[in-house]
Amino acid sequence: MTYSITRRAVLGITAAATMVFAAGVAAAQEKIQLRMSTVATDSDQRTVALAEVFGPGVAAFANYEPHYNGVLFKQATELEAIARGNLEMAIISAQELASFFPEFSVFTAGYLHRDAAHQVAVFNNALMDPFKKKVEDELGVKLLTVMYLGRRQLDLRMSRAELDVKTPADLAGVKLRMPGTDAWQFLGSALGANPVPVAFGEIYTSLQTGAIDGQDNPLPTNKDSKFYEVTKQIVMTSHLVDLNYLALSLDAWNKMTPEQQAATQKAADDAAALGRERQLKLEDDLVQFFKEQGLEVYTPDVDAFRTQVQAAYLASPYAESWPEGIVEAINAAN
Repeated sequence: MTYSITRRAVLGITAAATMVFAAGVAAAQEKIQLRMSTVATDSDQRTVALAEVFGPGVAAFANYEPHYNGVLFKQATELEAIARGNLEMAIISAQELASFFPEFSVFTAGYLHRDAAHQVAVFNNALMDPFKKKVEDELGVKLLTVMYLGRRQLDLRMSRAELDVKTPADLAGVKLRMPGTDAWQFLGSALGANPVPVAFGEIYTSLQTGAIDGQDNPLPTNKDSKFYEVTKQIVMTSHLVDLNYLALSLDAWNKMTPEQQAATQKAADDAAALGRERQLKLEDDLVQFFKEQGLEVYTPDVDAFRTQVQAAYLASPYAESWPEGIVEAINAAN
C-alpha cells in the first residue's frame, strides 16, 4: 500500500512538472510580434541598420518582421494602422505627425535643423517631451528614436541647359513631386515650385513619363530607388535636413518588461546611430557617383532659398500652432 501511494505521488509530481515545463516553453515561444512597415527599400541605410542591429537586439523576446517598399501599408497610413492596432512599428515623418498634430510642423520647416547631430540633440532635449507625450496619449504611438534621412536635394528631368536653378524664382511652374500631406506640399510651394502629390512607388514612372518634372529626396534615396536613371540634374539646395522617427505601438511597448523596454530602446538608438553614420558617408560619396552617371550636380544660391523658405513658414498658419519659444529652444539645443 505504501509503495502504491508513493508511486502515484511520484507520477503526479512528474506530470505536474511536465505541464509546468511545457507551459514555460510555450511562454518562451510567445514572443512579441513587431511588424515594421516602411516605403524604404531593404538596402536603405535605415532599414539595413534596423535589420543588423535592432532585430538582433530584441530577438530574445520579440520577432522583428520588416516590410519594405510600402507593400504592407502605403506611405502616410502607418500611424493610423498603429493606432488601430493593425501594425506595431513604422518609420514615420514629422510631416505625417503634423497632419495629426499641427505643432509638429515646426520639425518640417525648411532650414531649421542644422545637421544630423542637431537632430539628435533636439529629439533628446526636454523640449520634445510634450510632443512625445501627445503622440502617446492620443495615438498610442511611442517615438523611440530619431533617424537621419539626409539632406534633401532637388532632382530634375531637365538638363541644366534647359533649366538652370539659381534662386526659387527659377522653379516657377516646375512640377515637383512631394508627398501628399499638407506640410510636404507647403514646403514644395515655399521652395518656389508647383508641388504635386505622388505616391513614392510611382515617382520613377512619373519622372519617366513627364507627369512630374522632378522630386526631392536625399541622395542615398535617389540612388536606392534609381531616380537618377530618369533625371538629368541635381540641385543641392539642402532645403531640409530630413528626419524620420522610429515609431512603436504603445501596446507592444507596454507588453514588455522594464528590462525588455530598456533593450528595445538601446537597440533602436544603436540602429539609428549606425544608419546615421553610414548615411552621412554615403551622401558625401554619392556626388561623384551621380556625376559619373552623367548628371549635373551643382549648388544654387542657398541663401536665397533659405530666406524665402523661412519667411514663408513664419508668415504661414503653421507658425501659429508652434509653441511659444520653440524655435529658439530648437536653435539652442546642442
